[in-house]
Amino acid sequence: MPLHGPSQGQSGSAVQLYDHEDTPRGGDFNADRQFGGSTQLPEHKVWFFHLARICNHCTYPGCLGSCPRNAIYKRPEDGVVLIDQSRCRGYRKCVEGCPYKKSMYRPTTRTSEKCIACFPRLEGKDETISPDGAPTESRCMSACVGKIRMQGLVKIDEEGGWVKDPKNPLYYLVRERQVALPLYAQFGTEPNGYYIPPRWVPRNYLQQMFGPGVEAAIDQYSCPDRELLGVLQLFRTTRQILFRYEIEKGDKDGEIEVTMPNGDSKTQELFNDTVIGYNKLDEEVVRITVEEPTFERPAEAHVNSI
Repeated sequence: MPLHGPSQGQSGSAVQLYDHEDTPRGGDFNADRQFGGSTQLPEHKVWFFHLARICNHCTYPGCLGSCPRNAIYKRPEDGVVLIDQSRCRGYRKCVEGCPYKKSMYRPTTRTSEKCIACFPRLEGKDETISPDGAPTESRCMSACVGKIRMQGLVKIDEEGGWVKDPKNPLYYLVRERQVALPLYAQFGTEPNGYYIPPRWVPRNYLQQMFGPGVEAAIDQYSCPDRELLGVLQLFRTTRQILFRYEIEKGDKDGEIEVTMPNGDSKTQELFNDTVIGYNKLDEEVVRITVEEPTFERPAEAHVNSI
């Protein structure tokens, strides 16, 4: 039996096979005869938010309370939460107990592991970066090519609260201005990782993740004042942990109209201030201006210059 004819299309035993494929067969092919109708997905706003989840080294770690072996402990000097590998027996209770799922079981060693916050670097033992012994940031912080991470250390009082230190960049962002918010604080672990919420994500998602302070945080950094704009310049400017900052006031560059998330327009004054960061030894480690300097390459020095 022929499979093809001059005008009949497919025939014989091949009809059922080809009728259920999306293979064009010529002018007599009609998809409506096989599938019929149409559909349309509802329109919706497209948004993307990559949430970089790290161990929060919580004040009240869920992994610590879940371990039946008492193998997890929190260092009093810097708050880093660690797992004692010599005591861990791989019961995986910490994996179940951590709401952020940052404790992970390694089958090859039959023990659980987690982020150690690069604590030797916090102790200032990386002589390549800090020959004078000042604390340096962890690897994930210093390797961030997007320059969106900052690590800090704050002083703790006898009751476990933060000692007021408004000139500490981290304290300023978290406590003074509250533009950096904890992730899922409703879990009750008091996480010590803080996020500046993005303005393009629907508010109901952000409020679920970061709490009721989302609107105020977004409004503040959408049109930051002089000091907040200066502190935001310190992100990823140095691999040493900053304990203090100062702002040297500069000239006014101008004004711009900023469209706020609610659609209102707001005037922002721009000043070319100089922001200075100091390490734990009170040594100046970074000096940066709000207005990014530009350099024009001399045309006579390069043949292919425009």
